Amino acid sequence: MTHRILILGGTTEARQLAGKLTRRADFSVTLSLAGRTESPVAQGVPVRVGGFGGVEGLAAYLREEHIDLLIDATHPYAARISANAAEAARESGVPILALRRPGWEPVAGDRWTLVGSVIEAASALGVAPRRVFLAIGRQEAGAFEAAPQHRYLIRSVDPVEPKLAVPDALYLLARGPFPEADEKALLEKYGIDAVVSKNSGGEATYGKIAAARALGVEVVMIRRPALPDVPSAETVDALAAKVDHLFDPVAERGV
Repeated sequence: MTHRILILGGTTEARQLAGKLTRRADFSVTLSLAGRTESPVAQGVPVRVGGFGGVEGLAAYLREEHIDLLIDATHPYAARISANAAEAARESGVPILALRRPGWEPVAGDRWTLVGSVIEAASALGVAPRRVFLAIGRQEAGAFEAAPQHRYLIRSVDPVEPKLAVPDALYLLARGPFPEADEKALLEKYGIDAVVSKNSGGEATYGKIAAARALGVEVVMIRRPALPDVPSAETVDALAAKVDHLFDPVAERGV
């Protein structure tokens, strides 16, 4: 019997999980990407690109495609997608699991200012002009037009379009991982005195946080949004084990 699994992705872990699950011959895995990245990394499994049309659209897809398991492996800040996934799973009666990468925790030497949103982050930079490294991607960079006095270094995978309506902004196109040594060199080169970051967790983008600590640079850290309470795991291996257990023959479980 083939078990059909839909993974809502967009993260490195989603791709890794898909690759791990496809090793089982009885799993048919589809990876769904929102389509926000113009040049996504090759995924190695069947990919569906684009939204579903909210809760109802996703619930209909789960029923029509006879999905046996929905896995939410979206970015920690994709709160709306996670909420829609939980509700669609409930409506369609399809089991759901979530891959929840743990967030970063401040350690000795960190200078974090915690805020609840990008709008709060722009305000937290203060009135006096600063050299700011924006490392939050392109989707919400526009919020910093409210603080045009700063000089911005903006890094994203895809170009920020339209460019920000601020007098001084430099754009870098790059895809992680970003090692600490490279991040430190970047912060020093541009004289950065504030980093704006989301608490993404994981190793791939932690370099800027460690570099800021080493240089005594402030980090304006945007807190994670609340996510729905569904069964979850923190690592690819732990979630894959849950999936294996879910579809193990009853006899093998000793039930």
